[in-house]
Amino acid sequence: MGSFLFFAFSWWSILLRVVALVHFIRRRPDYFWLWIILIHWMGALVYICVEVIPDAGLLRQGFKVFPRRKRIHELEAAILDNPSAGNYEELADLYMEEGKYVQARDCYNKAISSRTDSIDPFYRRGIAEVRLSDFAAAVPDLERVVRTDPAYDFHQAMGLLAHAYAQTGQPEKADKLFQEATKISTSSETYYNYATFLAAQGRTAEARDWAQRLLAKKRNMPGYLKRRERPWFRKAEGLLNKIK
Repeated sequence: MGSFLFFAFSWWSILLRVVALVHFIRRRPDYFWLWIILIHWMGALVYICVEVIPDAGLLRQGFKVFPRRKRIHELEAAILDNPSAGNYEELADLYMEEGKYVQARDCYNKAISSRTDSIDPFYRRGIAEVRLSDFAAAVPDLERVVRTDPAYDFHQAMGLLAHAYAQTGQPEKADKLFQEATKISTSSETYYNYATFLAAQGRTAEARDWAQRLLAKKRNMPGYLKRRERPWFRKAEGLLNKIK
């Protein structure tokens, strides 16, 4: 009986560590947690309570994958009989959520016509083009959006256009637009893109400043936002390490 209890306890202690390590690898929180997990099973349990359980709110979004994919299949079939702009745009939005940017851009191409008066499909196509690193194609789409509504998507459109300018050899336009966007926007993506632009221009002190401003946002963020913004924090830390 004693051997069985010892075996069961050892199995659970290993399982706790495995769960904690898998989450750590996927979410990449502060590195001190790695030592806490490895030192003792209680450390793994504490990590699960502090980091894994609060992440459940983000993980719940993963359950939306299945109805979203079902809807994608429905629209793919519906478009064969009814290739309307509305169907193509809805399908494009769903592809964007899935990270299928090539398919999304193709659908936005078919949804947009000479009669399209909404800037949203142009904006979303611009995002898809940025994600595909097709910055030359993204510029006219994002220019159209910013020209119509400079504050579109909480100034995210302006920040993306500045990034596209930077990536297409237009540093003067990029710098001017980044300065305008960062006066109002607190987007982590915009901060990071501005920092990388400044670093590429040899303006390392300013690049460090903007990367540090991004990281400083962590202090006042609620836990769920910190977890969502972790990829940008890691990128900012990586940039700071490169330009020391």
